[in-house]
Amino acid sequence: MQKILLVAFVFCSYYAKAQVDTTEVFDYNQFGDAEGAKRYCTQKVLNQTPQKIVSLGFEYQGKFTMPDVPLGMNLPAMQSFNVRNVSALRAQLNIPVISTNKIIWQMGLNYWGSKFNIDESNNNSFTRSLNENYMTTAGINTTIFKPLNEKNFLILQASGDVNGVFEKLSDVSGKAFTFSWTAIYGWKTSEKNMIGTGLARTYRAGQLIHVPVLFWNKTFNDKWGMELLIPARGHVRYNFSTSNMLQFGFELEGNQFWMNSPGFGASDQALYIQRGELKPRIMWDKKISGFIWLNAQVGMRSNYRFDVMKEYNGRKDSQRYFTSNLSNPLYFNISINLVSP
Repeated sequence: MQKILLVAFVFCSYYAKAQVDTTEVFDYNQFGDAEGAKRYCTQKVLNQTPQKIVSLGFEYQGKFTMPDVPLGMNLPAMQSFNVRNVSALRAQLNIPVISTNKIIWQMGLNYWGSKFNIDESNNNSFTRSLNENYMTTAGINTTIFKPLNEKNFLILQASGDVNGVFEKLSDVSGKAFTFSWTAIYGWKTSEKNMIGTGLARTYRAGQLIHVPVLFWNKTFNDKWGMELLIPARGHVRYNFSTSNMLQFGFELEGNQFWMNSPGFGASDQALYIQRGELKPRIMWDKKISGFIWLNAQVGMRSNYRFDVMKEYNGRKDSQRYFTSNLSNPLYFNISINLVSP
């Protein structure tokens, strides 16, 4: 299943005219103004981490437990399972559609496929389906950076994703679709500081929420800075140089995944897995050659939410099936990236 989606992702990327990953914040090409013309603020601060145009990465989570999983759809007895590891392939493509001093518009594609390796001691329909298939997110997203003048700007983001545990491509349905957006109004007070606030509709916590957003990129001096998009992520940055950076912080990510689970009985008893992960981490970004950079992460995958909902007559009638308080393993992530100039 993962191979099919990855091939589709690569094929579509040749035809996509643009994109931005909604989880990566806005590092577009520098631009200037002709003398005497109206001036507009730029989209980044000094020494900010580079924007990823193309990224291909691998993530690995270590051993953890998955407790309190029901024996069956209508059985009260619970089991605990050992998850040996979770491995994931992650990819994204970001391409500018329009890049002028008056507006910057990007679009993109993203893919995240997770494979759970579960030590099954008993025959359990849920864990068997999770063990044999990939938990997949694939989608398209867009970002607009609109400077209003030298001091003020707007950032608008939107994304649509298909999320699920699919046995075959024909399992994909509209029930697996989620839609998210973010709108921010901000102020750029200097080349070292830009701050904004707004509202987001997001599934990062595993279920749909609407939350206020704080956007703040600030460079304190040649060595230290910070890059925040709270509550999605926040990092303090240390620059060894402009091509060698270390970051300390966190990211909250996740989505709602549809599972048409086999062995559960009636067809109206599909599931939604609400998966949210909080990742305290250290990240290292290093230029390899030209516009090719290495990104390496190490940290903890802390369980924010792993709720499984029964679906009856669509999402509005969904009701909780069970909650599993996953234990928290260490994880690492490594990726090769083509970045913007």
